[in-house]
Amino acid sequence: MHEMILILDFGSQYTQLIARRVREQNIYCEIHPWNKCPEMTENIKGVILSGSPFSVRDENSPKPNLDAIKGKLPLLGVCFGAQYLASNFGGEVLPSKIREYGRANLSFVDTTNELTKGMSMNSQVWMSHGDTIKTVPSNYKIIASTTDVEVAGYQIEGEQTYGIQFHPEVYHSSEGSVLLKNFLVDICACSQDWTPASFVDETVNNLKQEIGSDKVILGLSGGVDSTVAAVLLHKAIGKNLHCIFVDNGLLRKNEFSSVLDSYKGMGLNVKGVNASELFYAELEGLTDPELKRKAIGKVFIDVFDEESKLIEDAKWLGQGTIYPDVIESVSATGGPSATIKSHHNVGGLPDYMKLKVIEPLKLLFKDEVRRIGKSMGIDPKILGRHPFPGPGLGIRILGDVTKEKVAILQEVDHIFISTLKEDGLYDDVWQAGAIFLPIQSVGVMGDERTYENAVALRAVSSTDGMTADWCHLPYEFLAKVSNRIINQVKGINRVTYDISSKPPATIEWE
Repeated sequence: MHEMILILDFGSQYTQLIARRVREQNIYCEIHPWNKCPEMTENIKGVILSGSPFSVRDENSPKPNLDAIKGKLPLLGVCFGAQYLASNFGGEVLPSKIREYGRANLSFVDTTNELTKGMSMNSQVWMSHGDTIKTVPSNYKIIASTTDVEVAGYQIEGEQTYGIQFHPEVYHSSEGSVLLKNFLVDICACSQDWTPASFVDETVNNLKQEIGSDKVILGLSGGVDSTVAAVLLHKAIGKNLHCIFVDNGLLRKNEFSSVLDSYKGMGLNVKGVNASELFYAELEGLTDPELKRKAIGKVFIDVFDEESKLIEDAKWLGQGTIYPDVIESVSATGGPSATIKSHHNVGGLPDYMKLKVIEPLKLLFKDEVRRIGKSMGIDPKILGRHPFPGPGLGIRILGDVTKEKVAILQEVDHIFISTLKEDGLYDDVWQAGAIFLPIQSVGVMGDERTYENAVALRAVSSTDGMTADWCHLPYEFLAKVSNRIINQVKGINRVTYDISSKPPATIEWE
């Protein structure tokens, strides 16, 4: 077994970011709900306690039993975790007189401490808390402070137990990676041996054992996730993998044929299925985003159910589900994290469908998937594609979905994406797309009044999809794209640009 770091989840939306930062150090980690802590085995090198939407002062707040961990393994409490370690062992946590949300700077840092060595005085950190640690037990040594928060970090004397009030996993904590490396490598003594190559070897071996000689059906989309999942499965079971690419009528312009072409020469057994009319029929009249997502997911399942009947002895459905898909639908491990939105490929299959689900990427972030794909020699053009939502343009058309709206949005999207590539901006953007807005506005074309549709363009920068910021595309580029869309796409007379970050917005509008 790989050595690993155990992360106990108290419901924070940042928990997955902690995992990602650990993985960046080539160290394997797993997230478990605080109330379902696994047995402490020899391969667990250390434990991290996450933040939480709860206050430790709440009667119903999480109260983990740390008897098997504290004082026995290196332990790091982050935000709520730090407050719990303080309040539960004799300290006092009170509501903050001055709440800290966002950037702050350390006014004191103990550079001789094993956890905070190498950090700078006045280092920027990211705070997100309404409570503060007022006092700590006598054997707790303060190792970091801000102007407003005296206990921003501490160590329990005689133990490798630490607490920090700030979030080192967030990029805005400028030296968070220094602190985490100190904990993971120097304190926990992790050997940093979890690499893309080791993941491929272990995953392929595990897939061989789990699947055996069974046949697997995999839904390909042309994107990074499903492609990497397909190659991993193909390495494990070869010809027993049957890939299906479904045209749901909600793809980008010409995507059905171009995606099928892109898989030629990869050795994959791929079948194209045009099921667009089924999707349009199921979506007719639906305007609620959740209902649309569920309708699209239902038809996907129905199509795969029918296709599976054509493949003798098919027993598995492969999916390219990744961590952000899971955490936004339900806590990745059944913990208390909040549900943001449903994903069509998350949540299992209906009882009538006899296929078991296999998800080789479900513990990976997007950047990890790309690195693994690169290690397997997958075409950089596929690995470099922007993420595209499983429900496709169905959740980029606000309101009801019709063929006419899809056709219009496909043209708008094609102009936007092709112009990004033309101007050398495509690789500077993490994800881009167009949104069909449920409004019409007055315009003037050729001295005549128009009353036509509006679209919004969305381009964001991100590393993992959990947080994102809008891209500051050049005004000249936006002017050119807007002009092309209005002149070339009949039915559009207004183009807007979305400058919202995530949070508080999401990357997609629905």
